[in-house]
Amino acid sequence: MKNTNSNTKLILLHPYIQKQGGSNRLWLLAFISFFTIAFLLTLIYTRESLSTKNSTATTNLSGTVGSASISAPPLPTTVINTLLHYASQSNNSFHMSYAELKPISDVLRKCSSPCNFLVFGLTHETLLWKALNHNGRTVFVEENRYYAAYFEQMHPEFDVFDVQYTTKTSEMRDLLKSAKDQIRNECKPVQNLLFSECKLGINDLPNHVYEVDWDVILIDGPRGDGPEGPGRMTPIFTAGVLARSKKGGNAKTHVFVHDYYRDVEKIYGDEFLCRENMVESNDMLAHFVVEKMDENSFQFCRNQASKSTS
Repeated sequence: MKNTNSNTKLILLHPYIQKQGGSNRLWLLAFISFFTIAFLLTLIYTRESLSTKNSTATTNLSGTVGSASISAPPLPTTVINTLLHYASQSNNSFHMSYAELKPISDVLRKCSSPCNFLVFGLTHETLLWKALNHNGRTVFVEENRYYAAYFEQMHPEFDVFDVQYTTKTSEMRDLLKSAKDQIRNECKPVQNLLFSECKLGINDLPNHVYEVDWDVILIDGPRGDGPEGPGRMTPIFTAGVLARSKKGGNAKTHVFVHDYYRDVEKIYGDEFLCRENMVESNDMLAHFVVEKMDENSFQFCRNQASKSTS
């Protein structure tokens, strides 16, 4: 009887065990199915999200580039004329006249966008230059580090770098002779001034300044009045080298020299920017167009006779 009862119990319990095992398998299958579906949904959502983000980023980037190079229109002529008018009518005794401002403005208007504009000297016209080149890159070089820092604090959107000039106006002839003696070495017309030891070369600006292909250069600083002033010998020489050493962009560089009536500006302008490259001039402003040269060139002016006697 015990055996029979035992067997009977086994027979009675057997279907229960089968049913229990099937139920477990169903739960396991349901569990796996749930997580599989959840995983697939997550994967699809993630891919769509990434695709949307990439699409948005691309659109934003395109919009940014487009706004900088396409959608940002040049200043209207009326705005430019208004700016020139009020800048030239200033009560400041050191401001430029309309006749001096207009040639620079005209070149900036015709400059391909974005235009690279390098200015030596923080002057009464500094805000004007930035405004006229509003689609381009404008960099200022100033001799007074304290004023440069103050100006950047007041106008953080400006790029201003200070340079400590070691030259004196009274040394202009000695410096010129030294440059001529080194014209095949340290003072050659095509070089990277960052590594130059030429006494007339400015080599302590940030590295990226020497990598830019400048389209327009204005020399209106540093001080040049009096024998102890630093004079503009080094900016003129530096502008001549930067224009001839361009790697890309427009082969021509427009270089303006202010206060051209003074000896330093006239002698150094004719020596390193060359009379043959002069487009127009008056006592206050000289406009040169300098072309880039082959790296094996060792004279600044092709027509040596075109220079004024120094």
